[in-house]
Amino acid sequence: MRYPFMLLVLAHTSRVSPLSNTFLYLIAVLIWGSTWLAIEFQLGVVAPEVSIVYRYLAASGILFSWCKINGLNVRFNLKSHQWFLLMGLLMFCLNYILAYRAQLYITSALSAIAFSSMLWMNIINSRVFFGARVGGRIYLGAALGIIGIIVLFGPQVGAISLSDGVFFGSLLAIIGASMASFGNMASQAAQKAKLPVLQSNAWSMLYGGLMTLLVAVFQGQEFTFDPSLAYLASLAYLTVFGSVIAFGAYLTLLGRIGAHKAGYASVMFPVVALILSMLFEGLALDAYIVAGFALVLAGNLLVLTRGPKTY
Repeated sequence: MRYPFMLLVLAHTSRVSPLSNTFLYLIAVLIWGSTWLAIEFQLGVVAPEVSIVYRYLAASGILFSWCKINGLNVRFNLKSHQWFLLMGLLMFCLNYILAYRAQLYITSALSAIAFSSMLWMNIINSRVFFGARVGGRIYLGAALGIIGIIVLFGPQVGAISLSDGVFFGSLLAIIGASMASFGNMASQAAQKAKLPVLQSNAWSMLYGGLMTLLVAVFQGQEFTFDPSLAYLASLAYLTVFGSVIAFGAYLTLLGRIGAHKAGYASVMFPVVALILSMLFEGLALDAYIVAGFALVLAGNLLVLTRGPKTY
């Protein structure tokens, strides 16, 4: 292999030929779809906010080290740092705090449905902030994707009794998805301003980790650490793959095709998670899963493939 794996995946320097959009999309979907399992091993001993601090401070350290080794510039002006702060606040602080806290009240099934709403948020926000023209194929594909997610998790959601806790958790999850969507807009704007994705992520993750640290201190959280193999392995996976590589791939894709299309990945994450559950947790294949998969994949094809020029 001509280049080290991480550089091949991130591919943000002029010395490396650009990776295909399909490859970047698959990297983001497959990794983030698998992080659902890894996050389960993060909950328990260590407070969610504290685990997020560990994850993003470590991820930023890896990225800054990579920049140093490869001679990449990490010095930027004040205006650039304003973008980094905004991305850090939205994508790497508020988004994750709200998502983690939501799952204290609701199941992962409801969380998946709530987070998949980011697709619609991206479509609307792309229109508002960038004037992106969205054709009928994308609207139809987005609708099929959301319906597919609801069908996939229908049996689990049907078993949930509506309560104040469920309502509150669902609200937190939706607000978390909106923070992620606004973070997508900030990243797209930063890339339009010619800010490189790798260095932007390094600074944004640093700022996000530090802001989450302030939140944890304000809440009075104890900075404990779980030395178990499960916690360490899941933290390492979430840091290197879930943060460094997946965000590098997704945000690069976002800059190329726009948030309204890249956002369809949020519908695919729970699909991958469900496949992994079937493989490793004994989840049985049934009509809901088959129908849901078919709808999501049909929507995926509509959103990410070229249609007639009339769209």
